[in-house]
Amino acid sequence: MLSADAPLVLLQHGGLNNLSGKTGLAMLRYRRGPIVAVIDPDHAGADLRTLTGIERSVPVVADMEAALAHKPAVAVVGLAPSGGRLPAAMRADVVAGLRAGLSLASGLHSRLAADPDCSAIPLAPGQWIWDLRHEPPDLEVAAARCAQLPCRRLLAVGSDMAVGKMSACLELQAAALRRGLDARFVGTGQAGILISGQGVALDAVRVDYAAGAVEAAVLAAAEGAQPDALVLVEGQGSLAHPGSTATLPLLRGSQPTDLLLVHRAGQSHVRTRPGAAAVAIPPLTELIAACEALAALGRPDGVRPRVRAIALNTALLDDQAAAAETERLKAATALPVIDPVRQGAELLLEAVLAPAGGS
Repeated sequence: MLSADAPLVLLQHGGLNNLSGKTGLAMLRYRRGPIVAVIDPDHAGADLRTLTGIERSVPVVADMEAALAHKPAVAVVGLAPSGGRLPAAMRADVVAGLRAGLSLASGLHSRLAADPDCSAIPLAPGQWIWDLRHEPPDLEVAAARCAQLPCRRLLAVGSDMAVGKMSACLELQAAALRRGLDARFVGTGQAGILISGQGVALDAVRVDYAAGAVEAAVLAAAEGAQPDALVLVEGQGSLAHPGSTATLPLLRGSQPTDLLLVHRAGQSHVRTRPGAAAVAIPPLTELIAACEALAALGRPDGVRPRVRAIALNTALLDDQAAAAETERLKAATALPVIDPVRQGAELLLEAVLAPAGGS
């Protein structure tokens, strides 16, 4: 629904230096299509590159009226606030955008198409409201159909939530495309879907149909793919996290040929809500073995997917500490270990493109 060339305005509203704005920040970093303005009253007039470190020249403006001068076609809610509801401070700009004829894309849990202020505005021909975080219609229970695809399918699995699984896949895709390869990305969360324009919001799907929803999204993305194509499936959650159920339907639905482990350097415990019991991340060799064993179950093809490499998130380390942790994990796991954001994804791509593991 969201075309790659549609000029966007991102509604951030305080999120440019806040974790709640990570959806919009991910779009600024990875969306290849035009982003013509960012609305953030707290930082209007600021230099985006200085504020965020993202090398993209986009004006930061105070409100929708100022953004309209840059001729956007779509307004995108770039926040992921606690509770998933439309922030009160953003409502006026959302309504103003709709009244000005902009389409609206949102990954909030609350559906803006049903919001009284939004639904009261008659939409012009071609104008739409896309609430992407909902269960797709006509879902079926998964039936291992992706195992029949001829292309490689890489699933990112994490040692915890929010460690960089989407970023690793998008960096890999960019490296593959630079090489002229057919590389396709399947978004499974709101940011990934908004960046790529398609996918399935896995956290909105009932558990019985979750694997089927992943299966349908991968089949759609892989349509026409040849054996040398690479389909990169965005991971969610972690087997090591007590509150996560996402990894199993991703494994079952995508029937991956390969796995990529994503880990934040130096992290020893999963991040849970305040007051919850501490849960340790097991040694990565144990986590790798568990992921590989589970990925081998429920398959009609007998393939035993292997973790091809570790994408290491070293954002919290300086160069010396990052290099030391990289070498330590290489020795511990006997796998390639690369931070695809810090170092580029070419070496990671080489590991992924090596001949697939056994069957």
